Amino acid sequence: MSDYPFERHLDHLALARDCAALGARLRTIEILTGLSPRTIVCLLRADRRIPIRGRPPNTPEWYHSGTLLDRSEASIFVSGYRRLRDLGFQAAPALPGAFRHYLAVCRSHPRISFDRAFDLARQLDGIWEVAEPGLALHTCGSCSSRYLTVVGAASRSGSDCPFCKLKARYFHDPRVQVHFPSAPLPDLSCLEWSLILRTRLDEQAA
Repeated sequence: MSDYPFERHLDHLALARDCAALGARLRTIEILTGLSPRTIVCLLRADRRIPIRGRPPNTPEWYHSGTLLDRSEASIFVSGYRRLRDLGFQAAPALPGAFRHYLAVCRSHPRISFDRAFDLARQLDGIWEVAEPGLALHTCGSCSSRYLTVVGAASRSGSDCPFCKLKARYFHDPRVQVHFPSAPLPDLSCLEWSLILRTRLDEQAA
């Protein structure tokens, strides 16, 4: 963000458009940018986009009662967000960047909305009208993945990690397989054809 008021205002307008394009609610955009609801509505109306009204979702209760897939995807988003913050990005511009990365990873059936991602980020950092952090990232001692948990919770290797649980269930649970499809194996016939072609070219060159 710029240090000059006019440029900072332009940055906020650009951020508002960016967040709205990702499905953010009006209240979420208001908290992130500091712009008034009237300004945001006028801006987005010009883009023919009407923001959704209402309060952002409350993440702590949702996370604790969520499914294994919910907790896994929340951890994927927050890990990306934390990585950008550790690289020196400010919280507001890091949020849409991390959310786009999350959508690229979980592109088949994304379960986390932008508003949910916003609340995960503020519960992690204790910002944006949240007095203190309620969630933290732990590194699993078994698989080295980073996953979300409550602040102050003891890390138990593998037993709390959603990714270890996904790995254990992957070959037995069709829902997990559909949600996280494995990469297809290469077509060996193409490899064979390529080797034959290369051999013939080498013979002709000789």
